[in-house]
Amino acid sequence: MADNEPRSAKGRRTRVRLFEAGKTVFERDGFLPARVTDISAEAGVSHGSFYHYFDSKETLFREIAEQVEVRLVGMDELAYEGDPPPVVERIRESNRAYLRAYKKEARIMRVIEEVSRYDSEVQAVRKRRDDHLASRMESSITRLQEKGLADRRVNVRYAATALGSMVARFAEEMFIRGGDFEMNEAVEQLTLLWCNALGIEIE
Repeated sequence: MADNEPRSAKGRRTRVRLFEAGKTVFERDGFLPARVTDISAEAGVSHGSFYHYFDSKETLFREIAEQVEVRLVGMDELAYEGDPPPVVERIRESNRAYLRAYKKEARIMRVIEEVSRYDSEVQAVRKRRDDHLASRMESSITRLQEKGLADRRVNVRYAATALGSMVARFAEEMFIRGGDFEMNEAVEQLTLLWCNALGIEIE
């Protein structure tokens, strides 16, 4: 990414066009075959203009990966004031929100997953997502335990890591690897696994 954001409105619009064009080209062609020329053409700007806003296709891709991963963690907190049914519903809706967000970004997530195997910066982006999710889940599980809604014997760090990984890997299997799963049933099964793991009663 360029050191400084564009100062003019026109510059900001051009940068956004290049960002969206890059996402389109990476989704369509993959990372390695994608060319700066293709991205520039998709955005309707000159090849040289690309380098005014981004150092390389790698820096553009890393920024795209960062923003997509941020969208995936934009979920509500799990803790909910009230009795177990509202808590279960909050878990259910969080799982549904994550799967829907992942489905929407599945084409670029496929490329991000591939690039993360050999690009340490993209790996770091994914780790930050996982760490952020785990931190939020730890806080949520702790609050549920304090309210007497979750099993106090559960180690919150282990549980947050295991359950977060379960949902993320399930989304990969469902939307990238072509697993034959139905959305509503996937949400219900993930919710059941979450609640069973934490000892949350489902009425």
